Parts: sequence; C-alpha cells; structure tokens
Amino acid sequence: MPVHDGPLTVGIDGGYVKAQGSEHGWFEVIAGKSILAFRRDDELSAPSSKCFAFVQTYDQKPKRRLFDLLQSQGLHMNQQIEFLSDGGETVRDLQLYLSPEAEHLLDWFHITMRLTTLTQTAKGLPDKTGMEEARTLRGDVLRELERIKWFLWHGNVFQALQELRSVEGDLEAAVYDSDEPIARKLCKAVQEFTTYIERNGGFIPNYGERYQNGERISTGFVESTVNYVVSKRMVKKQQMRWSQRGAHLLLQIRTRVLNGEWETTFRQWYPGFRAHTTCAVA
Repeated sequence: MPVHDGPLTVGIDGGYVKAQGSEHGWFEVIAGKSILAFRRDDELSAPSSKCFAFVQTYDQKPKRRLFDLLQSQGLHMNQQIEFLSDGGETVRDLQLYLSPEAEHLLDWFHITMRLTTLTQTAKGLPDKTGMEEARTLRGDVLRELERIKWFLWHGNVFQALQELRSVEGDLEAAVYDSDEPIARKLCKAVQEFTTYIERNGGFIPNYGERYQNGERISTGFVESTVNYVVSKRMVKKQQMRWSQRGAHLLLQIRTRVLNGEWETTFRQWYPGFRAHTTCAVA
C-alpha cells in the first residue's frame, strides 16, 4: 500500500427540516465534515476539510456518497480515520464498514447533554420518600448521576451501566411508595439513557485520556456545518416547508459551494457556460 496522507477525522450529526404538504412533520437531514490533518508532501500545511449533507430517507446510496467524499480527499485503505457521531442508529449504520482502519467514537457532547437533562430533572425530586419519608431520594440520585458521568468520562461502561440500573431501582421504589410524578418521568428518561449507552458501549473510549493527549472527543467542529448548511437556510427563522427531494438537491449545491467545487460541477453539466477568465498582463 502507498504511504498515505495524515489521518482523517469525520464528524457526523443530524438535523430536522419541516416537511412539505400533507406530511406536516419533520424529516431528518444528515450533515457532516471530514478533516484531513495534513498532506504527506507538505506536513506543515493547514488541515483541509470538506462537508457533506443529504436527506437519509431520499438518498438511495448515502454510504457511497460518504465514501466518494473520503476518496476525494485521498483515502487509502491503510489510512487512519476516526468517526465521531451522536450514536443515533441512522448515523451509526452510515459510518460502518467504510475502512478497515476506522475507529468509531461516540460524541462526548451528546452524552453530557443527556446527563445534564437528567440532572436538572433530578433536582425536582423530593428530598425524601417512602413511609414517613424514611428514604432519601434526591441527594442519592444526584450523587449517582455524578458517578455515572465520571465512569463514562473514563470509558468504564460496565460500571456506568451498573450505576444506571441502581438509579432506576431507586426511582422505581419512589414511584411505588408515593407515586411521585417526577420520579416516574425521570425513571423513563434513565431507562432510555441506559439503552442509549448499551447500544453505543463499543464506541465509548476513555475520554479523559484522549482529552489529555489533545485528541478530539466531540463533534463541535461539525456544529458550524450543520448550522450553515441546514439550520440557517431551512430551519432558523424560516417558515418554509420542504419536500425531501427539494431539500436533498439544495443540500448538494450548498455543500459544493462550501467545498469550492460548484464551478467545476457546473462546467461538467454545461461545458459551454463561459471561458475561464484570465488576468491581463501589463
């Protein structure tokens, strides 16, 4: 195999767009960014990046689209590549089997976001519950959630799941004793988070170790792409509704403009569009 360029980092995230016509709902748009660390012939060069976006339910070959993008950046089968995603089923399936050297990581931001929501809900629990309020609840649940976050930060999925089941047991007991509505709501949310961690357990690294080594642990670099490609035109402060086909085609234009490929693509469609302009020599 040839000597390849620097490692690739691919962040994938999703957004939702208002559906057109009788659907009156939302459909998912997948967006992401691929960053090449350096070119082998110039290791001091700035990282180069390309973005991509598509409507998952409309695109018949989304995995092929992502693979073609990586190949356009010079992907080799022996090249290191990291995928960071939110752990959603659609995104998780998209990134698998694209490269034998790929490493798949769950985005730390989405873990902390879910844990923050659980913690805020837990603060509304009563301090004690049970007969004559003999059992503490709020303090115990908050401490257990902190332990869960610590275990996940250090990649200890087994202990995190043990603590999650302990929290679930405490909340179920609170619901049984006093039919506490916040405890019932939180118990359901904890069960969903447990399922989320179980399904993505193989993608959870030691985030603390990666952070200390200066490695990426979050898809923060994708947020600007999602905001610019999806939210700015299709969601934020817009009252438009979109068909899946219309949204998908517009996304292809926007990503080509961002990648600096729009003129080349347009010339392929219309070879006689216009001649390349040249600067006059004095």
